[in-house]
Amino acid sequence: MSPVQSYQRLFALTGPLYVLIAFVGRIPLAMSQIASLLAVTAATGSYTAGGVTAGALAIANAVGAPVAGSLTDRLGQRPVLLVQSVVGTVGLGVLAWMTMTHEAGAAWWPLPVVAALGGAFVPQVGTMARVRWRPISRRGSDDPRVMDAAFSYEGAADEASFVLGPAVVGVIAAVVDPVASLVVAAVLLGAFGTWFAVHPTSALVGPAPTSSTAVARLLTPALVILAATQLSIGMVFGSVQTGTSVLATEAGMPGMTGLLHALLGVGSVLAGLAVVAVPETFPHARRLRVFTTALVVLSLPLLLVGSLAGLTLALLGLGFAIAPSMITTFALAERITSVRRLGAAMTLLAAATGAGYAVGAALAGRFADLAGHRPAFAVTVGATLLAAGLAWGGARRLRASVQARTATDGGEALASGSAGHSPEPVDALARS
Repeated sequence: MSPVQSYQRLFALTGPLYVLIAFVGRIPLAMSQIASLLAVTAATGSYTAGGVTAGALAIANAVGAPVAGSLTDRLGQRPVLLVQSVVGTVGLGVLAWMTMTHEAGAAWWPLPVVAALGGAFVPQVGTMARVRWRPISRRGSDDPRVMDAAFSYEGAADEASFVLGPAVVGVIAAVVDPVASLVVAAVLLGAFGTWFAVHPTSALVGPAPTSSTAVARLLTPALVILAATQLSIGMVFGSVQTGTSVLATEAGMPGMTGLLHALLGVGSVLAGLAVVAVPETFPHARRLRVFTTALVVLSLPLLLVGSLAGLTLALLGLGFAIAPSMITTFALAERITSVRRLGAAMTLLAAATGAGYAVGAALAGRFADLAGHRPAFAVTVGATLLAAGLAWGGARRLRASVQARTATDGGEALASGSAGHSPEPVDALARS
């Protein structure tokens, strides 16, 4: 089956409307971090204030995501996502209002507090969409390549959202002001986050019984390795975003930050969509080593850039290694995790990415205040080295975990194909 056929077969299971809803629903999270960074920096005149606010939002989201993921395993996705969408919308709206009314010289510490309260409830729509694909694919196809296509698409979709999100923020910041981008993010979350929550596919991920042993099986050494790898990749996002903001400001074009950062996702989207063509004979643990090594090599040019033109080329190149690394990490997590704990596992990786963003943004912001954009990009290179080290050092553990799960997961996977599912057939989902 060709990559095009794999994607055609995948999307036929739900129809194009669901794919659109799930894509737009993840854009508010992609917008909120950079929007808060730019809005607070502009309002306070401090990179530190902007970085801390964006980092607080990301950390709170990283803490809230695994909690929400565990709740979806127990209660189903629909009620959890509905609450998140409503409260997250209010939180982003309040942050926009407080930033808009902030007076010069006033204390800025309330801004990261409000950002954290709102960020804790912004749903990880992309992660929840990944969880839905397993029951969707098993109801409509027995071909394992369909799941490979699902994870390749979701990785590319996440990257595309982080292209479009910062780009939208950049356009709004240039045409109106950065605070307006926070308002747009809140509106999109309220509309599409809620729509994603109530879509019929949410019924396929129903409540499942849990136990202390099931919870204990979640945090395996292999999953910890994958979470640490995602934290490193998150540091790449945070440090690149901060370094880009500094260089764009030095060049007298701060409004270009979002558009420049979006370039990171262009190559990432293209590479992510192509991952489905990688043969199954190339095991995922080996893929992770190759892709994270490519991250290191492609991050090094950032240390040499001194202009926006050079930064453009460096960001485009680095993007080609990001999505393949993330797709492989999430695919490995799906292969080593119990079907009853998949929501918690996926949100744990997403949370690690958000935490990494916060760490990377904070470190890069601190170094940028001291010496400009190059020290900020040095944080990026260090993060890629950490990711590659984890991939190479944990390869044996990851291989063993995949083999162990493959040997014991047959009966559990069969049960997950019917447990908690609605009687609605797949073709009905495609029409919804």
